[in-house]
Amino acid sequence: MARTDQFQVLLKNLSNTTPDVEGAAIIDNDGLIIASALSAEADEDSLAAMGAALLGLGERISEELERGEFDMVMIRGTEGLVIMVRCGPEGVLAVLARKKAKLGLVFLDITRSGREIARLLS
Repeated sequence: MARTDQFQVLLKNLSNTTPDVEGAAIIDNDGLIIASALSAEADEDSLAAMGAALLGLGERISEELERGEFDMVMIRGTEGLVIMVRCGPEGVLAVLARKKAKLGLVFLDITRSGREIARLLS
């Protein structure tokens, strides 16, 4: 199976097996979509560009405030969450979750997915 297909399967599984996950995408460091499982209404290009910008800012904040290596950033809005997890040096997993998501389960599942994505990207 091609790597792109493996990413698609991984993202679909994440969206289908974690009830609070509404969609997910893998973004490269330059702000381009590698793979996605987002709803038709979601703008992949905007998510990727903003995700890359947020990643850079998160990494700088972690470094400047001596918090260690950047791992995750979460944004909570009135209609839900955006969670971004570093997937090795080459990518980021961006996840859209429901506003009343069970965060422990979501964090567990996206951390596992992130490790698998990092493995596939290396």
